[in-house]
Amino acid sequence: MQLASSIATRLQYQHKTLLDLIDGLTDEQIRRTVFPGKWSIFENIVHLQTYQHVFCHRARQILQGSMPRFDRYTADVDPLFLDNCHRTSREIMQDLLSTRKMMSSEFAQLNEKDFGKQGVHPYFGTMNLLQWLNFFLLHEAHHMFTIFKLSAELQQSARQPE
Repeated sequence: MQLASSIATRLQYQHKTLLDLIDGLTDEQIRRTVFPGKWSIFENIVHLQTYQHVFCHRARQILQGSMPRFDRYTADVDPLFLDNCHRTSREIMQDLLSTRKMMSSEFAQLNEKDFGKQGVHPYFGTMNLLQWLNFFLLHEAHHMFTIFKLSAELQQSARQPE
């Protein structure tokens, strides 16, 4: 079984929308906290970049076929997320793009049996790898919508006189 084109296309291209969402914003704006207690655009992007690595690790565990159980992922306590928040925007985007290219290639080589292997999510329960992949892409889309809203807020505040 080949990966459905709707999933393969999102896996290959969805993340590239980030470049359009932040186009025209300075690094200072990207890192600015718009709403107190909420992540900045940069922190949302770092979360997406970091979670790609977490997801790849989880997918490899699922592919081993031992029905792994996963704890809820919490970025705020992940040392990799915290370290990556100190990297440059360019470094984060380069890693996000290169990791996704690798992911896309690896998932394209899997077969029906691979996509049927399962892992247990703490909230959604038992899911096969195809469901995990959909979850990953929907989670990413949620954060991209958040970035879209934050970008609009920053652009609007930049247009208003102080």
